[in-house]
Amino acid sequence: MRFLFVLILLAGTGIGFIYPWAMTNFSGREIGTWRVYEQGRFKPLTVSLSGRDAPVRVLVDLTARAERIVSQQRTVLTLTAASNGRTVLASTLQFNHVDNPRQVSPQLPGKIFRDEGGVIATVSPGPYVFTVGPGDAEDIPMRAVDLILRSGAGEADRRARPVGFSLMAIGLIGFLLSSRSGGGRPDNPNSQPPPPRWGRGAK
Repeated sequence: MRFLFVLILLAGTGIGFIYPWAMTNFSGREIGTWRVYEQGRFKPLTVSLSGRDAPVRVLVDLTARAERIVSQQRTVLTLTAASNGRTVLASTLQFNHVDNPRQVSPQLPGKIFRDEGGVIATVSPGPYVFTVGPGDAEDIPMRAVDLILRSGAGEADRRARPVGFSLMAIGLIGFLLSSRSGGGRPDNPNSQPPPPRWGRGAK
């Protein structure tokens, strides 16, 4: 039974964490990566998109001299995307949920934190202007900001996380209960005192 509950726990982890993460970071194909902040200056980015690129997922990589981002629910960066003077995407980025940032390089200090800016579901052919700017979070040691666009990006099923968390809970509770009920060691016959050789109970 314990092996079965371990399998349920692993399945829940895959559905609740690995599947949404893979859909966000690897589904579709990468259109390109552009540096939008460097040496203390933000700059807008213009990218030509076509209808066959839809849906387009927008990701933002923040390189900072920090082990983690502590924004205290404040906005680290703002992001907008506009086409023909019309805003098609607007979001705020906090980066405080990134548990495993990437190392820049063994020789350079700092980590790369990724957050999702959103998805442009419908794309009209033409230029799109992406503007990244600072939020109201203070003391974020930013070194660089990169904008990543992925075309044909899939969307993770919203039911995946609740189902995954439920399976993880079932697997963990079942494993603990089965370990407690079936984990007792058999009695060691040598641990019992020898029977008396005379008097009552003597054999």
